[in-house]
Parts: sequence; C-alpha cells; structure tokens
Amino acid sequence: MRNSIFLLFVGIILSLTSCRKDFDTVPSTGTLEFSKETVYLDTVFTGISSSTYMLKVYNRSKDDIVIPTIRLARENTKYRIMVDGMTGDGGKGTTFSNVELLAKDSLFVFIETTPDIIDTGDFADFLYTDVIEFHSSGHTQSVNLVTLVQDAVFLYPTKENGIKERLLLGLDGEGNNVTVEGFELNEADPVNGNELHWTKEKPYVVYGFAGVPDGKNLVIDAGARIHFHTTTDTATSGIVVLPNGQININGEASPNPENPQENEVIFEGDRLEPMYADIPGQWGAIWLLGTTRNNTIKHTTIKNATIGLLSESSTLTIDNSQIYDNSLIGLQATASTVTGTNLVINTSGQANLACNFGGSYSFKYCTFNNNWASSNQVSVILNNYTSNPDGSIADTNPLVKADFFNCIIYGSNRIQLFLDKADASAFNYNFDHCLIKFNDSGTSLANDAKYDFIRQQQNGNIKNEDPEFTNIARNKLTLLEGSAAIGKAVYDPLVPKDILGNDRPVSGPDVGAYQYISN
Repeated sequence: MRNSIFLLFVGIILSLTSCRKDFDTVPSTGTLEFSKETVYLDTVFTGISSSTYMLKVYNRSKDDIVIPTIRLARENTKYRIMVDGMTGDGGKGTTFSNVELLAKDSLFVFIETTPDIIDTGDFADFLYTDVIEFHSSGHTQSVNLVTLVQDAVFLYPTKENGIKERLLLGLDGEGNNVTVEGFELNEADPVNGNELHWTKEKPYVVYGFAGVPDGKNLVIDAGARIHFHTTTDTATSGIVVLPNGQININGEASPNPENPQENEVIFEGDRLEPMYADIPGQWGAIWLLGTTRNNTIKHTTIKNATIGLLSESSTLTIDNSQIYDNSLIGLQATASTVTGTNLVINTSGQANLACNFGGSYSFKYCTFNNNWASSNQVSVILNNYTSNPDGSIADTNPLVKADFFNCIIYGSNRIQLFLDKADASAFNYNFDHCLIKFNDSGTSLANDAKYDFIRQQQNGNIKNEDPEFTNIARNKLTLLEGSAAIGKAVYDPLVPKDILGNDRPVSGPDVGAYQYISN
C-alpha cells in the first residue's frame, strides 16, 4: 500500500513538471536602468591596471528579457568588462551576445582598465574614456567609463632571457652573494636621463629595488612623489642606498595651509585608489645599507611600507617628517647614528621605532603612537644585542646613547616602551619631559629597575596620561584641548617651531611634534 501511494505521488509530480514551460524571453526594449550613469575609475599610472569597479544593470519590467548585445564602443579599448561572471565573445571582455536577464532582476558588470598615456588623446587632462553600450530592438543605452591616467617616470630592472636583473647587497656569513630583484640608478640613463636626481615634474614608479651606487648620491627635490610597485613576480620594491652611497630627501614646508603636503616628498605604493590609502605592507622599505655618509630626510611622508625606513650601520638626520601605517616597523635603526626632530610615527605592526644592536640616537619633540590591533605592538624598543635562531644572544654592541626629549610614546597596549638590555654591553638611555604609556601592574616588568625613571616620573616625565590625539585612524596626531601633553615640555631654542611651522612658546611648549593651536 505504501509503495502504491509513493508511486502515485511521484506520478503526480512528474505530470505537473511535464506541463511546465521553459521561461520565454523577449528582446529588451531599451528600458534598462543602471546604478550609475558614469563609472569613474580612480587615477591610475600609465600601463598599470586599475582596481575592479562594479555597475549594476536592472530589469524593472515583468518580462524575462534578452539583451542582444553588450559591448565596449571603443575599438582596441583598454577597458575590460565581465558580465555576470562571463568574459564575453572570444573571452576578450569587450562584446557579449544574447545576455538574458529575468524579470525584476539585475546583473553585475565588473570593469577594469590598463590604459597608456598615449591612449588618452587628451594630454591636458590625460582622461581615458569609453562607453558600455546595451543594444536592444531599435534602442541603444549607454554608460560612460572615465579614468584619469597619470604619466610617470618608470624605474625597473632589466630582463634578459627571462631573468630579471638583481642588485648585489653584499655577502652572507658563508661568502655567498646576497641579492634582491633590483638595479642601480644611472646618472646617464639613455631613457630617463639622470636617475640620481628626482624632481617634482612627474611622479616616479619604482619596480623592484632602486639602488644608489657606492659613492653616489640620490637627491630628491621638494614636492616629489615616489610610488613603489609590487607584482606577483616581484616580491617587493623600495630604495637601497648601498655602502658609501647617500640619500638626501629635500622636502620643504608648504606655504599654503590648505595644502600642507604640497612641498613634501611622499613615498607610498602605486595604487592611487582611495581604498589603498592606509593599507600597510604595499612595498618594502627605504633601506640605508651601511651608509655612513650624511643621509638627510626633511619634510617627508613615508607610508604603507613593510618597514618604512631601515638604517643599518648608517648615519641619518630626519626632521619634520611622518611615517605611517607600516606592517612591521616604522623606523628600524641597527647599530646606527640617528637624529630626529619633529618626527611622527603612527601605527606599525611591531614597533614604531626600533633601535637595535646598540648605536647612538637622539629624538626631540617626536610623537610615537602605536594603535595596531595586536597584543604585542609597542611604540619604542631599545636593545643592544642580536639573537641566534634559538633565542640566545649572538652578539652585543654598546647603546652609546638614546636620548628622548619632549617626546610622546603612546598607544593602545599597556606597555609602549620596552628596554631590552644584554648585560654584557653598555645600555645608556635618557628620557626627559616625555609622556609615556607604561602600565606595568601585573606584568613581568613590574620590578624591573630600568623603568624606575617613569614609575617615579623623574626628569619631568609623565606616566599614563592621555595625549588626546585628534584622529589616530586618519593619522592626525595633533592635540585636542584636553591633552596631557599641553604645556608640559621644556623649550629648546634649536627646535623653535613644530612640524607644521607653528612657533613654540618659550614658556611651557607642548610635548610631541605638534604645538596645540586653539581655534
């Protein structure tokens, strides 16, 4: 009996489904609606692919329709589209035939471009345009595509027999060559001219590591913009100043307060879309490799690197500069001599400032803040040794001095200053009128005498009070009215102005790189 009922039920279902007709479509009558009339793709450099942008196409009618043709209007277009996951006729992403769209439904069109500056046809604005056309019965609807293409000086390693040029960094402990994908800059390059002098006339886009040769000097003018490109076959990119080379970054203060970065030198990745503005780890580092000559950095912003600035056994002066959003370290100095004034470092995966394996350091009116979302990040770390793979001490080097004067050392974790001393070598440090976050209660540092200066708030140091920054997430570390840093510094006639060029009062200036200015 049960089997009979089951067979009867199956028969009824089959009879119902056999009566169902396939959905019939009718040609589109030109009544499609779109999420945008014009799709603006953000600025890209010539020859570099854009991000993917989306257009939504709506069928508001009660009929299932077929769109006879969707296509890009421009012949040999540099745009590519994908329609609901389809790559189009011949897989070229330019023409699509007989695209079905159900009643009251929508489809997605994804758009990319890789334009060249010569494709724009308009050398005043460098605009590259095209149109997506939706052809139906006697009707054509269209959506405009617009992107701004920026010309640039491209610097990259040569490629021969499928192998890219590599840059020799030195020898390892066993005498083997240590190399990275890169090239040496040439002061008489047949295409770019003098590659050791970077101006503000065009942006620079660097592939791999650009090397400053032994004995040469890379000079970067005020207002220059440098971008680093990383591809799937290039591990990373950056600048390497080879031993006995030199770099001088000559940014200047900007006279227009509405455009404070006008004369700055800016280093960042080559993705210009707003969504990439604060993403860390887009490129490698500015790497000073044993450059004992006079390296200088003035009025510069370094952002979105792995290590923003890496100094190994080098001499560096950095003033009125900012280092933001680096995936590991903002400024890493190993056995180096570094002087910094009006320096701001915000948000790094491990540390904002890491002074490793000794050296000599002096920082005045600097702001180090680290709100990276982890339990291990700190703002400042000092040590005087290197480690073996098993964690044991491999070697020590004296920390000759580490002077911090009128500095803010703050962040989201309880401990933002870590002093890591190996007993076998000198470890000299001094903090004077600094605001430091150091909440050691219940930690392994609670009885460590190295931190007594902050526990007892000696030398005018301030413990665990909030500097009240304007907007940490947007790298705005100016002070709000209630900041504990206001009026707590000591005047230094050698640094009379803050990072923005504001005068510091002789009596009671503010701690950190910014002087509070009331509205």
